[in-house]
Amino acid sequence: MKAPTAMATPPTAPRKEERRIIIRTLGMKKQYNRKGQITHALRGIDVEIYSGEFIAVMGPSGSGKSTFFNMIGALDSPSEGRVFIDEVDVAQLTAEELAFLRCRKIGYIFQSYNLIQYMTALENVTTPMAFGGVEPDDARKRGMEILELVGLQERWSHRPIEMSGGQQQRVAIARALANRPTVLLCDEPTANLDHHTGQEILDILQNLSQNQGVTIICATHDHRMMNVCDRLMWIRDGGIERIARRDEVEVELAGIEGE
Repeated sequence: MKAPTAMATPPTAPRKEERRIIIRTLGMKKQYNRKGQITHALRGIDVEIYSGEFIAVMGPSGSGKSTFFNMIGALDSPSEGRVFIDEVDVAQLTAEELAFLRCRKIGYIFQSYNLIQYMTALENVTTPMAFGGVEPDDARKRGMEILELVGLQERWSHRPIEMSGGQQQRVAIARALANRPTVLLCDEPTANLDHHTGQEILDILQNLSQNQGVTIICATHDHRMMNVCDRLMWIRDGGIERIARRDEVEVELAGIEGE
C-alpha cells in the first residue's frame, strides 16, 4: 500500500511578545469524600501558564500532580475556584462544549502510551481526527505530516507490537497533536524509556514548544526536564510549593556545586 504524501511543516511558534495566558486557575481546590473521610487533593491553586511555554510539574507521589492535571485538562471539575482555558471559564461550558474543548484544544500523552494495538501508527494518529470531523484524505495527509514531525514517517504502516517503546511514545505524541491542540498534557512521558530514548522525547517536546507554539505541561520525576523547560513548578500536599524559571534553578544549582 502506498504511503500518503506528507504535508508541509506546520507554522512556527508566535514570537514571545505575542504569547498570552493559555491556562489560568483561581483558588482551585479539589476535595474527595470517601465514606465520610475528606481528602484535600488541591488546597487553592493560583497559576498562570502562557502559550508556547514548557512547564515541568514536579513533586512526590500523592502531592496532587494528577489532580492538578485533571483540572487543567478539563477532565474533572474543582470543588472550589475557577479554571480558564484560553480565557474560557470551563465551569460555564455544556457537556458538548467540554467535549469540543478536549478534542480541539488539549492533547494528552500518557506514560503507558495507550495506543490501539491492532491499528497502524498512521491509524492511531488519525483516529482523533475522525471525531474532529476531518475528511479521511485530509486526515491521512495530516497524519503523515505529524509522523514526519516526530521522525516516524517511514514506520507509518507499523503496529505498536512492531515498534520500540520510544517509537510508541512518538506515535502517542503524534496522536496527541492530531487536532492541532494548543496545550499538551504529558504524564511522565519518559518514565518507561531508557536514557537515550527519553532524551529524544524531551527534544521533540522542546521543539513543539519553541517552534510550533504548543504549550507543554509535563508531570515528571525526570530531572533532565530542567534542561528543556521554561519554568518548574513544585507541588506538595495539594499546593504550589514554588515556581521558578529554569535559569533561576541553574544559578542555584551552580552555587551549590561551587560550595
